[in-house]
Amino acid sequence: MTGRGIDQVLPHPAPPGIHEDYLKDARDYIRLAEERNGPIRTPLGFSDLWGDALVEMERAAPDVRIINLETSVTTSEAWWPGKGIHYRMHPENAACLTAARIDCCALANNHVLDWGYPGLLETLATLRHLGIATSGLGENQERARRPAILDVTGGRVIVFSFGDGSSGIPRVWGATEDRPGVDLLPALSATTVRQLRERVAAVKRTGDIVVASIHWGGNWGYAVPDAQRAFARALIDEAGVDIIHGHSSHHPRGIEVHRGHLILYGCGDFLNDYEGISGHTAFRPDLTLLYLASIAPATGELASLRMLPMQLRQFRPHHASRQDAEWLCGVLDQQGRDLGTRTRPAPEDNGALILQWT
Repeated sequence: MTGRGIDQVLPHPAPPGIHEDYLKDARDYIRLAEERNGPIRTPLGFSDLWGDALVEMERAAPDVRIINLETSVTTSEAWWPGKGIHYRMHPENAACLTAARIDCCALANNHVLDWGYPGLLETLATLRHLGIATSGLGENQERARRPAILDVTGGRVIVFSFGDGSSGIPRVWGATEDRPGVDLLPALSATTVRQLRERVAAVKRTGDIVVASIHWGGNWGYAVPDAQRAFARALIDEAGVDIIHGHSSHHPRGIEVHRGHLILYGCGDFLNDYEGISGHTAFRPDLTLLYLASIAPATGELASLRMLPMQLRQFRPHHASRQDAEWLCGVLDQQGRDLGTRTRPAPEDNGALILQWT
């Protein structure tokens, strides 16, 4: 969530006016964060935004780096009326994405049209100019449904991005034949699974790994709805999907491995400007994870999952303390028990967590 307050600490902030009941100036989110954790040096460099995570990403050297980008990238003033929160990042600040060498942005979420259709078009144009692949958003339904195809050694990673209404995406945001928008799921149903199976089959080749990046559910809470679990499993069993990349929750949720395939029901926020906002402290939204999944290319099955605990302070992720890492490990372990997974500290004792499953 690189818009609003985070955008304001970067070198090229968008106009700060926002249209919330709570605040009217995005810079107030900086003030709230500074009241919590001290002064934030501005402007913050594009690489500096990623804090300790940047070195960890370079050390891990993943083949692809995929995020849910939950903001509009625009200077548009066409804010969406009746929507309580409006996120935007100045197009020149999108260099923060290339600083982290992001390969693909999933865009079917509930903030990508916060600044209207002009904002949607500028978001797509900006990311394309930077050479960042996108999925889940388009000038019409056909383009919104196109997956991102990322070439890797020996194969491809194919990323579909879907939005579900349970995450707060307005129904009118769904792309149609003659209207821009997001790839909005009609329902988490067997019929939808059959439709997605046809779309996956049309593009998937032997050796490809298919990711379904889904924006679903509420912002808070650990419970995984039965409908989400059934839908995720069906995408793996019937539609040829290999990994479920779920998001919307502001904190990490439980993890499942179904028939060898990874299901992340809610990854939490890796970057946001919530630092000084009170409420929901029991969920520790300041704690986040960098997910490093190793996938067997021949089968699409999970070989290993390492997670690096981070704490958001002054709008940047820092290595979490041992105490905080242990707390997060305990939460994931507890939430994973009903899902058949356990979370443990990594044997090398560097603060990383590893997933175990049966």
